[in-house]
Amino acid sequence: MLSDEPVTEAGGDLLGAQAAARRLAGLLVASRPATPFTLAVDAGWGMGKSSLMRLVDAELTAQPEVHTVWYNAWTSTGADALEGLIKSVLMRFDRRVLRRGLARATEQRALLRVVRAVTTVAAGPLGVSGLVDELWKNLSVNSQARNEMRTAIGELVGEWAQNAGELRRMLVVFIDDLDRCSEETVLAVCEAVKVYLDVPGLAFVVGCDRSAMGPNGLLRDLSPAGSAFMEKIFQTSYRIPAPDGRGVEEYIRWCARTAGVAPLVDDALVKLLAQRSARNPRRIKRLVNGFVLEATLNPVWRDFGPDAVLRTLLLQYFYPDFYRMMTGPSGTVDGDVVAEFRTYRAVRRTLLTPRGAVSEEETAQAAEFVGRYDLVLPAGPDAPGPETLAELERQLPREFPELVLNSGFTSLIDELVDLDDAARLLLRLREGPVLSGDGPSRMSAAWEPLREVLGGMPDGLDADGSPLAWAMTSPQGGSLPGAAPERDASPEPSAGPERDDGSVGAGFPGGPVRVRQSLVAGSFDPASVRLGESWMDVSHLRAQYRQPLPVRLDVLWVDDQPERKGEVMEMLLNMGARVRHVASSREAVGALRVRKPDLLISDISRGHDHSSGFVMVERFRSRQLYDGPVIFYTIRQSPEREDRAASLGARITNQEEELRAMVREVAEELAEAPAQEPRLPGPLPEQRSDGASDADLAVLWLDDAPETLSSLVARVRRPGVDVQVVTTEAEVLARLAARRVDLFLSDCSRGGDPDAGFAFVRRLRDEGAYDGPVGFLTGRVTPEDERRADEVGSLGVTGELWVLLDWVEEALAVRRRRAGGNGHAE
Repeated sequence: MLSDEPVTEAGGDLLGAQAAARRLAGLLVASRPATPFTLAVDAGWGMGKSSLMRLVDAELTAQPEVHTVWYNAWTSTGADALEGLIKSVLMRFDRRVLRRGLARATEQRALLRVVRAVTTVAAGPLGVSGLVDELWKNLSVNSQARNEMRTAIGELVGEWAQNAGELRRMLVVFIDDLDRCSEETVLAVCEAVKVYLDVPGLAFVVGCDRSAMGPNGLLRDLSPAGSAFMEKIFQTSYRIPAPDGRGVEEYIRWCARTAGVAPLVDDALVKLLAQRSARNPRRIKRLVNGFVLEATLNPVWRDFGPDAVLRTLLLQYFYPDFYRMMTGPSGTVDGDVVAEFRTYRAVRRTLLTPRGAVSEEETAQAAEFVGRYDLVLPAGPDAPGPETLAELERQLPREFPELVLNSGFTSLIDELVDLDDAARLLLRLREGPVLSGDGPSRMSAAWEPLREVLGGMPDGLDADGSPLAWAMTSPQGGSLPGAAPERDASPEPSAGPERDDGSVGAGFPGGPVRVRQSLVAGSFDPASVRLGESWMDVSHLRAQYRQPLPVRLDVLWVDDQPERKGEVMEMLLNMGARVRHVASSREAVGALRVRKPDLLISDISRGHDHSSGFVMVERFRSRQLYDGPVIFYTIRQSPEREDRAASLGARITNQEEELRAMVREVAEELAEAPAQEPRLPGPLPEQRSDGASDADLAVLWLDDAPETLSSLVARVRRPGVDVQVVTTEAEVLARLAARRVDLFLSDCSRGGDPDAGFAFVRRLRDEGAYDGPVGFLTGRVTPEDERRADEVGSLGVTGELWVLLDWVEEALAVRRRRAGGNGHAE
């Protein structure tokens, strides 16, 4: 793996920055009499600002009486940045200068005369850090002191700069990463530079992208006076040029050699990297690192070769929204978003061309394509093609109209499609690595050069002699080492592990949080490529996952392929939400009957039904099952979908960051709303009590095979919950007549009759023997079971432990609340 650390020595300079560093250092030294002044090292992200500044620093250390200090603005926030920068400068002065400055500051502060003696005595044994802290306290104690701070610092710098020789000392302050900071931090740093540190003897070298800090960028909300102030910060600026083409290609080859993949990166791939990276050194490193990780860890590439890896990585890196659709479960109406985009591009051209200049073949293609979206291609020489295009684009992903005008994107897509076996590659990206009994038995010959190079390096090979994440050969139909499936073959959820808070984790393999690892099947984490100081350094971004919500949200998440959107569960749990996952609309109905959530998050497409989520929420609204906030989280977002979501009073997004913000907004609204009592769907009628504690939940459980219930009963029974198990309907009637029952649980089939449970509950309802909440349990839930359970007004039918526990928790909460409010059982 390649380090992302900046170059600090001339020997590490591979792009010719040393010459510029030498000239800039000479400019700084020659400008010693003209201090103070500020030089901006101007360049975009990843273009080598930090490396150039480090090389300038190395040149300055060889100059007489030139000292340097570094301050990373990104490490501070707001007002702390002003204090941090000034203290960094003061730390470069010796104790003698600092002590005299502290003495002057205390003498000038009338309000500190009371503690003057204490301060002066304390200053004696203090080191430089302690003296700087005391000095800062005196210089910033109030507004009057701040007004005099520049004079005080000027005296300190002047005294420090005096030297017995002919040259005065100069301190060069390097400020890095300013363009990565918030507006508040940028203004605080600039205030320190221009207001308090603008004194002879100090020079500043600031690394930033000035375009990002302009009126249309980070500081777009500044007043005219603020903008004028910012214009005065920099006296001169050096814009780092992009490396020349030949230098970039040599740099890419060096990166490939260093990372150990040089045999795989031929001249064609070198040129592709140079072109697609915009000659950006950091992007090149990240792309090479991504290539290494994919080539050595991801078994999907066994069959396709390095050119496929790199082009796929470029798509993921530069066009992440399209990439998610390309690898997602429902990115398009037929599963192939690449084919959809390329056809859209051709049809768009047809619709914008006068009809007389369009061939019959192009017309037929356009008619077939718009027909997929229930549109009709208008006929006649004056047919309104642009209007049809506008209607079509309302149903297409929002990204398409912009991407179709991006020549870099369209050429990259064409290159990917032109690869050998491209159709199988796109299918594999959607479905993940091959599993046992699937796929070819021989590896792509394109990987052979790497095997030849590493063949003599035992530490670089797997046990079978492969340097990659898979065996170089495998038996026909055999499984591929390392090709463990990312998900179960079935998307149906299973009862997840119970957490220590009583809630249950997500019902899909691997537990509630599945960290994404690779490019396959939409599981690659873009943050690991695009963000952070090094390849894997994203901790400062992940920290925001763990910012707790103001209230603990109860979230119902409906998605038939949750393992393909593992970031949702990861995010919600780290935000402190309680999450229930179900895979279908039917299961969602049952979950709503158990407990009304604070928030419903749903997919839209399920299987071949591309409006399933919308239809589900429409039914919930019309049947008054759920009227709370809804967020549709989908891979494919189009204007039409946005309008349909809005008509349901719901929100829609395909961005994880937007989803996080929406969830937080719901929590904040809930925190400000009056508290509402949870309720079960159905009355808890008055029942006769047998003297049990009013706080106890009385559960009556009917099952003709009680020996199968022991583990479930043990999970339900606890202090406050009394469970009585009976085996016959007669025992149920006797218990109901003798004591209170708060929750009745029943099997569905008894004595060979698959409807026995439903029929008995119907009898109880009709005879008025029991009108309270009922839950049915069975090993396998069918649509017919759900229909029968609904007919008798039950909580539902389930084979899931977490649903059963939710029924018990809600019944217990209602029981205790009623007992506490009335002082007796109802």
